[in-house]
Amino acid sequence: MLRREFLNGLGLSIGASLLVPNAVLTASPKATVGNGSIQPGDWAALRNMFPLTRKYIQLSTFLLASHPKPVSDAIEKHRLAFDENPSDYWHQHFQTIDRDISTIAAQYMGGKAENIALTDSTTMGLGVVYSGLKLQPSDEVLQTVHDHYSTDMSLAHRANRTGARVNRIALYDDPAKVSVNDVLKRMKAGITSNTRVFVATWVHSSTGVKLPIRAMADSINKLNQQRKTHQQILFCVDGVHGFGIENQDISELGCDFFIAGTHKWIFGPRGTGIIWGNDKAWSQNEPVIPSFSASYDVWMGGMTQDQVSVGEHMSPGGFHSFEHRWALPEAFKLHMQLGKANVQKRIHELNQQTKQGLAKMAHVKLYTPASNELSSGLVCFDVQGMKPEAVVKTMHEKGIIMSNTPYRVSYARFAPSLLNNEQEIEIALAEIQAIA
Repeated sequence: MLRREFLNGLGLSIGASLLVPNAVLTASPKATVGNGSIQPGDWAALRNMFPLTRKYIQLSTFLLASHPKPVSDAIEKHRLAFDENPSDYWHQHFQTIDRDISTIAAQYMGGKAENIALTDSTTMGLGVVYSGLKLQPSDEVLQTVHDHYSTDMSLAHRANRTGARVNRIALYDDPAKVSVNDVLKRMKAGITSNTRVFVATWVHSSTGVKLPIRAMADSINKLNQQRKTHQQILFCVDGVHGFGIENQDISELGCDFFIAGTHKWIFGPRGTGIIWGNDKAWSQNEPVIPSFSASYDVWMGGMTQDQVSVGEHMSPGGFHSFEHRWALPEAFKLHMQLGKANVQKRIHELNQQTKQGLAKMAHVKLYTPASNELSSGLVCFDVQGMKPEAVVKTMHEKGIIMSNTPYRVSYARFAPSLLNNEQEIEIALAEIQAIA
């Protein structure tokens, strides 16, 4: 349906009187979803899998996922079993279930299951990877000024312990005008003969920019071909805000390490995450926290270390919220049922609708690139004469939950997701227009 026809059908236009969001959200009855199965691209059925309140239009669900029914059912199943008989239940599962989770994760994201480590969050994954890097005092780590606090501090802590140097570069000045050529030019200019690690973020939660990781990896590979093995550059990526959106085989993205939480766009259990690394990358990394995997059996003398997959060996051990971790496969299965290509297409369509609407408003400055090639998931903007926090508060009073970027320079931020529809986006745009 064309956008104008859609709006006319609602009796709604930008600047016109608005339907109350709560009335819109509750206007159609909930569909009944059985046994956790869903048809590809059935977004209405997907929304009905979530207990997420319909009192608000939710444009910040990427922050921390509400659990869809298949995930919450799995959590409850494991929780009840642990509460009834924790010792037996753990001993019956702990030796095999992490391997099973990695297998499902690999089916969704690509690569080998044995190269996937399980964590509790993106931050834990970043800490595990960067704390385990084998660095010398003469080595240099190159990162960007666009990375999150968790990346900055993980690298800073490692530099303090090793004496390695961390340098930072900007890959663009104006995010709305970012280009692949400029990103590649700036990256290559920042790399020196001492650079051993290059760190970047796939989708910037500060601006919505999506970096051309494959093209960046190709440039790094060309440099590596001219270097000796011990001088080659590892390419590490915080991928959390592209993971669960982009239809991408991570093992073909080009990076050496890929770190992401799975309780955001994937709709996984809160407190879960993954690290994928290729063989070269893992060989240059040391464990930070002892694993409770088969590596424990190595310590006991029952097997040798070469019999343990690297992902298991690098997964931080100890007792976790197992009912959550063990429910993670259901989130991957749900996304595969929806279809990765369908998911990418849907989120980009809602992103385009949002960006196009904001771009027409004279009192709004849009920072996120217009193209899908260089943006994903997040739409960042300013409203003239208002601080981002004030925009968020005003919209909340109108029944719309959004966010502002948690950086030194902050913008207002919409994050249209699979749980939204075109009608909700138009209502949110109309409220931004009404601020004028």
